[in-house]
Amino acid sequence: MDVDFNEISYLVNPSSLTLHADHQQFLLSLIGLTVIDIHGENNNEWRVISTLLQGNEPSGLIAIHRWLTKGNRLPRPKTNIRIIISSVEAATYQHLFHHRYLPEGIDLNRCFNEKSIRGGIDGKNKNIDGYIQRATLIENAIREVNPTAIIDLHNTSGNGPAFAVSTLINPNVLSITSYFCDTLILSDISIGAMMELNFSCPVVTIECGGGGDDQAHDVAYNGIKKFTLSDGHCTLPQDKAVQILYKPLRLVIKAERKLSFSKRDEGYSGVTLRQNIEQFNYGGCCEGLLLGWLDDQGLENLEMLNDQGVNVIEQYFKMVDNKLLCATSFKMFMASNQSHIARSDCLFYVVNSVNNYLS
Repeated sequence: MDVDFNEISYLVNPSSLTLHADHQQFLLSLIGLTVIDIHGENNNEWRVISTLLQGNEPSGLIAIHRWLTKGNRLPRPKTNIRIIISSVEAATYQHLFHHRYLPEGIDLNRCFNEKSIRGGIDGKNKNIDGYIQRATLIENAIREVNPTAIIDLHNTSGNGPAFAVSTLINPNVLSITSYFCDTLILSDISIGAMMELNFSCPVVTIECGGGGDDQAHDVAYNGIKKFTLSDGHCTLPQDKAVQILYKPLRLVIKAERKLSFSKRDEGYSGVTLRQNIEQFNYGGCCEGLLLGWLDDQGLENLEMLNDQGVNVIEQYFKMVDNKLLCATSFKMFMASNQSHIARSDCLFYVVNSVNNYLS
């Protein structure tokens, strides 16, 4: 599929004809990277909503279309709203919302740090220049309106509850989080995501839940309504108390190792995770919990680096016989039993089980 990475389309206060009757028709009508501007009561202030940085995460697009078409006319937000719909080509390739990125492509939400992406495993990808160009267009589209707040809507890799992620914490970050969920992960992980850029305003990633879950679409829609209707003359009002979880770690499988999923130990080489690994996204993992099975390489199959670049795998996991067990209690996020996602991103994220609520 040929992609024009230099193209960007702008829509301003689009008509119902342009928006079409449902989100599928609307998505299929788009050519590529698309920006939609909705004028609000305060024309001097902008907020940004980003969606579809990854083509298999539909909740943001579905919720945005619902928000735009809910009434007989366009919504009237408190401020101007700039909507950025990024990976249209991936989202419409073969089956809607089936591909995170195009075949032989790159995860767009890893391309906002050019030095990092060029120095990594995708550095030799033949399409890397195009993806970096698109990331630059998205960044420029945000900077040109100098927003006061940005939300980036995603779906979790597997089924799980909604949560937010940010690189900083302040009252507005807590308020934005509270419009969508009650958990905020404060992250210092650098993976080249849009959230890591400095726009001189709060940038909050919202993981709405699983992409096939109608509840995730509702989370996105209800949060968008609150985000766009909140008065921005002072600190945004907080909707509910928010739990703060600090410094997540990414558990990854080493590139050359085999990854499988099973209900029982089948004696596979590499790493075998439990087929129902996603169920642990909904709560804490206690010490001794069985997560899967390992071959004779044991924990050497896996890696989990802290912010100092030190592998801390043995602080969180242990092998007894050939069983992969939790060595301590922690919370797990973004676990998925889809092998291609687990390999291209990580097996899951881990945070210490510390309860901190701010309201």
